Amino acid sequence: MRLRADEERCVGAGQCVWALPEVFTQSERTGTVVLLRERPARETGDRVRAAVRACPSGALRLIED
Repeated sequence: MRLRADEERCVGAGQCVWALPEVFTQSERTGTVVLLRERPARETGDRVRAAVRACPSGALRLIED
């Protein structure tokens, strides 16, 4: 699985960071999402999907390989 983040669309709510801090963080300058891992570990799949669903702006996209 691969993640994509649209920093232009992100509103900085931080739901993804709260759900999965080992995969997402926020820019100190803009507060928008920053991917720490474009390809998160398979065992985090359920949590990744939950983080993507929780994004209020729809800035996150999950591509299942």
